[in-house]
Amino acid sequence: MAVPVPVRPMAPDQPGLQAGSAVRLVTGFAGFGAGSVNLAISSSIFSAAAGPAATPAVAAGVAAGAWGLMLLAAAVVFLARDRLPGGRKSRYVLAGAAAVHLAAMASPPVAGPASGLSLTHLSALLLTLMILASLGWLQRERQHREPRIPSAGAGGRPGRLLLGAFAGAVLVAGIATPGLAASTAGQYAVPHGGHGNPAPGGHHQH
Repeated sequence: MAVPVPVRPMAPDQPGLQAGSAVRLVTGFAGFGAGSVNLAISSSIFSAAAGPAATPAVAAGVAAGAWGLMLLAAAVVFLARDRLPGGRKSRYVLAGAAAVHLAAMASPPVAGPASGLSLTHLSALLLTLMILASLGWLQRERQHREPRIPSAGAGGRPGRLLLGAFAGAVLVAGIATPGLAASTAGQYAVPHGGHGNPAPGGHHQH
């Protein structure tokens, strides 16, 4: 009589789980970056609002600012609860925001404080597409992952997670920084190291 061999619980796919955790962090980072860039777009629009076109510009500035705040709040909720507010509908909203940024880039350039907004919109567009791509990857990863019972001795490798999160943060910063620098807030920002440097006469430089 054959003796039944006990089935050992399968360890979870640690590389896959860690990749998903890294992608979730990158998604949150991209949300923070996109929110900050949209706030910079809002400030630039408000700075350029003047004359008969002031009313439409103010409306566009309010919309950009509200969208930036929503992105920041959604990034916090996503990182805390591992889900995006609005579910699948939020992806359509993100796709619409990407279309708005693309249309703004295709519009004729304007003079004044908002003259560099094309680069800022490009940064916002890339970060929005990064969010969409990350959400799509996470959905496919959840659908194809087989249900497994984690074993008590299964351990992860936090070094890979930290490396992935660091690479994602650098990528997001590399995309968001030029867009922020091209906005009105970036153009009037005080250079690093220029805060409170005393002049030879003992007064602060202006």
